Amino acid sequence: MTHGRDLVAELPWITHYPSNVPPHLKYPAEPVYWLLEEAARRLPDRVACRHRRATLTYAELLDRSRRMASAMRTRGLKTGDRVALLMPNMTDYLVSLFGTWMAGGVVLPLNPLMVAEEVVALLKVTGCRFVVALDVLLPLLGRQGEIRPDVVFVTTLKRGLPLWDRFLYKLVRWHRLGLFSRFVPEAAVDLQDAIESASVDFEPHRARPEDIANILPTGGTTGKPKAVVLTHGNLLANAWQVRHWSGGRFGEDTILSCLPFFHSYGLMTCALNGVATCATLVLHHRFQAEKVLRLIEHTRPTLAPAVPAMLAAFNAVLAKRHYDVTSIRAVISGGGPLPTSVAAEFTKRSGAVVVEGYGLSEASPVTHAGPLDGKARPGTIGLPLPDTDAKIVDPETGLVVLPPGQVGELIIRGPQVMAGYWNDPEATAAVLRDGWLFTGDLAICDADGFFKIVDRKKDLIITSGVNVYPTDVEHVLCTFDDIEDVAVIGVPDPVRGELVKAIVVLKAGRTFSRKAFDSFAREHLEVHKRPRVVTVVQGPLPRNGLGKLLRRVLRDTSGSEQANRTDEAA
Repeated sequence: MTHGRDLVAELPWITHYPSNVPPHLKYPAEPVYWLLEEAARRLPDRVACRHRRATLTYAELLDRSRRMASAMRTRGLKTGDRVALLMPNMTDYLVSLFGTWMAGGVVLPLNPLMVAEEVVALLKVTGCRFVVALDVLLPLLGRQGEIRPDVVFVTTLKRGLPLWDRFLYKLVRWHRLGLFSRFVPEAAVDLQDAIESASVDFEPHRARPEDIANILPTGGTTGKPKAVVLTHGNLLANAWQVRHWSGGRFGEDTILSCLPFFHSYGLMTCALNGVATCATLVLHHRFQAEKVLRLIEHTRPTLAPAVPAMLAAFNAVLAKRHYDVTSIRAVISGGGPLPTSVAAEFTKRSGAVVVEGYGLSEASPVTHAGPLDGKARPGTIGLPLPDTDAKIVDPETGLVVLPPGQVGELIIRGPQVMAGYWNDPEATAAVLRDGWLFTGDLAICDADGFFKIVDRKKDLIITSGVNVYPTDVEHVLCTFDDIEDVAVIGVPDPVRGELVKAIVVLKAGRTFSRKAFDSFAREHLEVHKRPRVVTVVQGPLPRNGLGKLLRRVLRDTSGSEQANRTDEAA
């Protein structure tokens, strides 16, 4: 281990850590559900989570999770069996999450916005035998006979809804499932009945840190869909890192939990960090800015993990109507670049410290975050978390470490880095090399150890031998008055190699003038960055669950379309 001045020279960021954050941590050699056991032991009566009218204390959450584990074991779950969770953020999600781990199972989180074809494919490829699903999402399990899980635990949202909303929920259920519940599988078991009838004396399976905890579907770092394998040690380590970075006020914080738990970002920064700090989780199953602002006023959260689109939506509403959001002391934003203007405006309205962070599913996911003590640098993703090493290397070979200020590929090493991709050794070997995770993101690091993401390596456009980073161009084009949203990609060109293409969504009621657009581009963008191909489309542009632009999808659908092309000489 390097110490003293040598350590500072090798890891310059540690001198900029908040005074209460150590550069190295001691990680409990426990299964990840130990976090829940510890919280329930220390503060059993503290509210662990609330969703609408439903609340659970930490003692109740632990009890129901153990009962859930017993119900699974009684119905044949064996150590290592996969359990798919197909539901939005709700108390039963946490019960099923920790219950699966206590039973010795492996969690397969599924996005409720998937189509049935995607869900069925993931169940098949992972050999998933158990499913916990919201009743209105049962059609996503496919037609009867297409796939037959051994057990499907079924839950519902209707119990916690007001009378009118409960009626509307029943209408949705009838519409999705039919009057005779034609999509309800033969193996269906009511989740509440299973928990209430389960043994209270169940002894949880004590998983080892190296045992698999999650198989997380992801777009991966090369654009090809994969499933990330995360161990108990990975998840517990990252929860421990985030806990210390976020202040670690055990038993005092309330965390706004709108980020979906099926995504690693929401799972870590809300669910696992919340349990690690014995916080109260304020769950919300569907983001709508005004509803969430009312929820903030009522529940007074102190921490609000977010994505840039959430903060922008908050700002838009707060500009028209007052909501008291001053309870929020800190926001860590991830999932995409955070415009400094958006962060500054939310800070002005709330008083919260707003910083940008960074991570990827392959790292559980958090690797970097801005310090919360006022030393964050806008426009950067902050500093590597404790015990996280990061370097910038040449994008071509990955063998040469680049000096501060030069653009290269960001690589990461730490206890939160995945074990690999599910049943895909070739893909694993491509991104895990000598213990380092090659992120596929282009970044720079300054002399003080603050990192900044420039763009995706695969999204880099090379036109006439000049590197163009799409995010840089998008930030400029978004200020063009008629544009609501924009994406920039590269399209093949026999002369220049690639052309810069802009895919534009206009504001309501606006018309597109290519002449005005080109004039704006000439004024604000250097010649190589100016879009030569422009396509106007009806929105929205494709984004993932956290609002990150899916340029891969746009490249796949772009084809050879050359409408609205300009051939200005480079």
